[in-house]
Amino acid sequence: MNLAPFRGLRIRPTSERVREAIFNLLGQDMEGYSVLDLFAGTGVLGIEAMSRGAEKAVFIDNSIESIKIIQKNLNLFNFTEAATIIKRDLKRGLPEINKWFHLVFIDPPYEKGLIRRVFDDLIHGPYLMPEAFVVIESRKGEILPDETHILRKWKQRIYGDTIITIYHKEN
Repeated sequence: MNLAPFRGLRIRPTSERVREAIFNLLGQDMEGYSVLDLFAGTGVLGIEAMSRGAEKAVFIDNSIESIKIIQKNLNLFNFTEAATIIKRDLKRGLPEINKWFHLVFIDPPYEKGLIRRVFDDLIHGPYLMPEAFVVIESRKGEILPDETHILRKWKQRIYGDTIITIYHKEN
């Protein structure tokens, strides 16, 4: 997937290798899914899900630079009609969104302590559909729970310094 070019090191898009691994673990068919891409950066994870059939996606990032790149990438793949972009500092928590999601990506800047805060907001709010998946990209050494009151660790893989942890909501 060729994304719109961007400058700067403040945006860290998920590598093609890790992205491919995520979708190999989840499966290739996202038909009808609604997707929430948190700390969206370039939007590559949500856009990849849309290219595999996801019906709609919400992208949230705090950076104006990221918002512009996400918009360019959505235009590039003709997904603008099915997407919503929200500028928000997720340190303040998740925004109220009147949607439930089948798939959530959490890929914050490493070593900023943001995963746990957003993960807690996610599992205590009205965001996850029955049978939803939550994919967290973290740095090796970050400790994540095996389960919560609604999610159970489903799969985990390590790629260099990156850990991909996938949770599943079981009903």
